[in-house]
Amino acid sequence: MAAGAVALLPIVGSVALVVWTEGSLAGSWLAQQPFYFPGLGILVAAAVVYGIGLFVTTFLGRWLWRTVDRLAERLPLLGTMYQSIKEVLGYDTSRERFFQGVVLVESGGGDQLGLVTGATVIDGVERTIVFVPGTPNPATGRLLLVPTAELRRVDIRVANSLRALVAMGKSPL
Repeated sequence: MAAGAVALLPIVGSVALVVWTEGSLAGSWLAQQPFYFPGLGILVAAAVVYGIGLFVTTFLGRWLWRTVDRLAERLPLLGTMYQSIKEVLGYDTSRERFFQGVVLVESGGGDQLGLVTGATVIDGVERTIVFVPGTPNPATGRLLLVPTAELRRVDIRVANSLRALVAMGKSPL
């Protein structure tokens, strides 16, 4: 049952967002205009998103986006959360990423997905610091110090592995 709920979350969330957006716009000043028709709010929202996409791909747009991004990172409390979300999702290319890669950690006859956060040397043995997230909430999990030789690197983007964890394996890696 939980897997079904997690699988439907993006669809239900998208539909709810569209319904909420249209309802909000229909109840606003826009509905009082003579050119209003049901669905205009959705078209306006889609046009705005498309326009923003076009703008941020220009030279001026990229500069402005970087400026807004730097300002958002400096906000008290929210800036830390903003940075963390960018790092976890792999969108932060301006600095060292929070997760450096995906590995497989052997675990009682199977393997677990682990996210590499760093490396250290303990008692002369090079160890990799691996966060093994829980599912369906990857914010919980355990931190392991695994001998580097025992890990198998996997050619998967961190964002894709997190998506698969949230979907409890229903999302392809």
